[in-house]
Amino acid sequence: MAHFFEGESHTFSEYLLVPGYSSHENVPQGVSLKTPLVKFRRGEHSALTMNIPLTSAVMQAVSGPRLAIALAQEGGISFIYQSQAPEQEAKMVREVKSYKAGFVVSDSTLTPSMTLADVLELRNRTGHSTMPVTEDGSAHGLFCGIVTSRDYRVSRDDPSKRVCEFMTPAQQCITAQEGTTLKAANDIIWDHKLNQLPIVDGEGRLVSLVFRKDYDSHKSLPNELLDEHKSYIVGAGINTRDYAERVPLLVEAGADVLCIDSSEGFSEWEKLTLDWIREHYGNTVKVGAGNIVDAEGFRYLAEAGADFVKVGIGGGSICITREQKGIGRGQASALIDVCRARDEYFEEAGVYVPVCSDGGIVYDYHMTLALAMGADFLMLGRYFARFDESPTRRLNVNGSYVKEYWGEGSARARNWARYDLGGDKRLSFVEGVDSYVPYAGPLKENVEGSLTKVRSTMCNCGALDLCELREKAKITLVSATSLVEGGAHDVILKESDSSTNFRS
Repeated sequence: MAHFFEGESHTFSEYLLVPGYSSHENVPQGVSLKTPLVKFRRGEHSALTMNIPLTSAVMQAVSGPRLAIALAQEGGISFIYQSQAPEQEAKMVREVKSYKAGFVVSDSTLTPSMTLADVLELRNRTGHSTMPVTEDGSAHGLFCGIVTSRDYRVSRDDPSKRVCEFMTPAQQCITAQEGTTLKAANDIIWDHKLNQLPIVDGEGRLVSLVFRKDYDSHKSLPNELLDEHKSYIVGAGINTRDYAERVPLLVEAGADVLCIDSSEGFSEWEKLTLDWIREHYGNTVKVGAGNIVDAEGFRYLAEAGADFVKVGIGGGSICITREQKGIGRGQASALIDVCRARDEYFEEAGVYVPVCSDGGIVYDYHMTLALAMGADFLMLGRYFARFDESPTRRLNVNGSYVKEYWGEGSARARNWARYDLGGDKRLSFVEGVDSYVPYAGPLKENVEGSLTKVRSTMCNCGALDLCELREKAKITLVSATSLVEGGAHDVILKESDSSTNFRS
């Protein structure tokens, strides 16, 4: 007879925080969101600490180099997706680690033979209006010129017009040599009233671009997350099959932390992966594991050597694991159970293993609830997929801008190997869907908006940091009727404003 699990299975929307006493010191500007990323012993500090408790999911539609840089600038960490060749993933990690703040490597490079139609398609896909032109179209090819929105007229110019006919040629561009400091580059920009400055090497090949708009933004990044070499911190996903090939490449590329990417992590496969990493790298390589949904799963991975443990099965917006396989658990209940196990393990073993809540975040306030329930940090997919910096295309669908978003277990991800245990591949099935999410603009302003709400709610609970939030938070279950009461009701709304709270 089956064993009936006695734990509950609630979601975040079934809970609210009850306000606590707040003093004059409880103001959002005084709230710290610093949080440990990897395990540490009692009396010590975590080797990796984030300035905000947000990480981006190990997903093709979310975590590319551009988003990794943008999130590190805000104080969080991206995990570059592993559903690609190990060499390509290592290349993406290397791109993030070699990025110098203010020096942008173009991901929207043109060739002279491309057409205006190609330019417009690339602009709509990436949101970039300024694009360098190189001989072969590569980011570091021979610099031929630059195209800005002032170089063409969409309403009048022929879409078949070639780039070489309307670009500003290299001979007419002011450039700077490789090795120019950011201060010197910005002086050139201001002295010549430029919007961008191409940086080229001695052979005339494009190295990077410096933009006027980035000068002010770089000065306003108090939370940026840097390593000892002043490079941005970045994570990378791995799997339980090709780790012997993938891990060395990622470590060599400079990945600061790894994460085993699996829909269900209470498995010997994960222990074997962790054992191999410890055998070859000791504790110098930091690696998280998951996903699990109960105390037993947490303890298994903690004892196996995981540096952090990821909680959540089936709670993601594009995940259909519960629907397909009937496994999982309500995210809030899973998180509460696992965080209680983390605290018990800390008391017994003297080792604190951070918990990552992965999935189930629909509204901004769910972030605060997850942190109050014990999560050290959150992993978000849909949230980040909406931003300019995610790798997917921005499309106009029925008059509204959206971005593509698909699950790693979807047919589109073509990631069957992660579920392949030697059976007939014709019998494989999907655990994720292909979808759109509403386009939301740049990462920076959206993250700032969401975390402003988190800080404000923490003040309502009388907490100035995440540890204090966990100690002081009072959480209550709510009824379906009170959920209706909590939103606008019994009125006719004048106007819908989807920007007031994250939901997509």
